[in-house]
Amino acid sequence: MTGFGKRPHCQTRAPSRTADLGRASHGDRKRLEPAGSVTEFLNNLLFIFQRFDVLSAVDILLVTAVFFSLMYWLRDTQAMILLRGVILIVVALVLLTSLANLPAFSWLIRNSIPAMLLSIPVIFAPEIRRALERIGRAGTLLTRFNKTSEMELAESIRAVVSAATRLSARQHGALIVLQRRDNLENRVETGVRMNARVTPELLLQIFYPNTPLHDGAAVIVGSRVAAAACVMPLSASGILNRSPERQMGLRHRAALGISEESDAISVVVSEETGGISIAHGGRMIRRIDADRLENILLAFFRPSAAPIQNPWYVRLFSRFAGPKDQEDAK
Repeated sequence: MTGFGKRPHCQTRAPSRTADLGRASHGDRKRLEPAGSVTEFLNNLLFIFQRFDVLSAVDILLVTAVFFSLMYWLRDTQAMILLRGVILIVVALVLLTSLANLPAFSWLIRNSIPAMLLSIPVIFAPEIRRALERIGRAGTLLTRFNKTSEMELAESIRAVVSAATRLSARQHGALIVLQRRDNLENRVETGVRMNARVTPELLLQIFYPNTPLHDGAAVIVGSRVAAAACVMPLSASGILNRSPERQMGLRHRAALGISEESDAISVVVSEETGGISIAHGGRMIRRIDADRLENILLAFFRPSAAPIQNPWYVRLFSRFAGPKDQEDAK
């Protein structure tokens, strides 16, 4: 009876040891799972680095350059808003087709994607055209300034600065466009041809209020006023909408528009405040004085004559990756 009484006691203790061992092994597995995940991650990372070579680096750099160029060319334009809308629509469609079983909707999306791809060149036509123009200008190394002598060029810059200062004092609105490498003949044809020597008196007379030529832009080619009352394209960017004074007139928008379309320099005089602004490459510096205006124009047309203490004028507009908006510069 004594042996019979001890057997149940032995039988009850044996399962408890098995359970303890099971619980211990389960706890060990829990402790080992994070270590196994880290090891697997390190192995995957090592596998990637083993397959990484020079061609992979070049491939990544090319893709990065394409996306950076796309974002840069579309910055501050209405196309950026359209691009955000397209991205949101694509993400929403991908989530709908992947998270839910919608065969009819998935079929519709698959058959609509080719049409959406064909619509991209139509939607972004102005930006694509502007990007191709910038690429073409980037390969132009020879300038056309050699047709104008240094003395004539300096006289033209002084005449523009003097006229802008006097127009600003009188609060007469003006838009003066100075041609550089890109030909503005298509814009000259929209105005009244003059082919006259640049003088402050001539510019003052052109932009005198209520005269036949005061509306529009005066285009200067070299040391001559090619035409007046020229029609300029309006800017499609949102730079002026983010400025402190959002009520900008058509002159400022036209100045930005021609600077986005070509490498020309636009000098604007506000009719309301008399402030002088300068635009180039889709960027605008506002509220500048006569000395700064002359220094900037010299930096563009005669880099060797630009003052040494202000070298940032050249860097501001001469490179594609310009700094942030300079609307609040004083």
